Amino acid sequence: MGALMGGGVGLTIGFIFGSYSILRGGAGPRGLLATLSQYMLSSAATFSFFLAIGSVIRNDSFLPPYIEAARLQMLPPIVHARAEGAALIHARWASERQKIRVQA
Repeated sequence: MGALMGGGVGLTIGFIFGSYSILRGGAGPRGLLATLSQYMLSSAATFSFFLAIGSVIRNDSFLPPYIEAARLQMLPPIVHARAEGAALIHARWASERQKIRVQA
């Protein structure tokens, strides 16, 4: 999926930058179509390569996505009581006050 999306984005970006380059500097000895297609294909190959790698890294898990989603839904929520959160904040404030006193 990442390779397909990268190919589409790369073709579009290659067309935009290739057209601009051709308009600005001319098509060159190979002609208009060959120059534009070279820009588009090289851009598409680059984008699809990197997006394919990114999608593999992101989806690198042992479980299929639907089982992973079900597993995450079955986990108990991590919710702390308000008093527990306030105690953590007060402890952090006290440690910061102590650091300031030590520095002064």
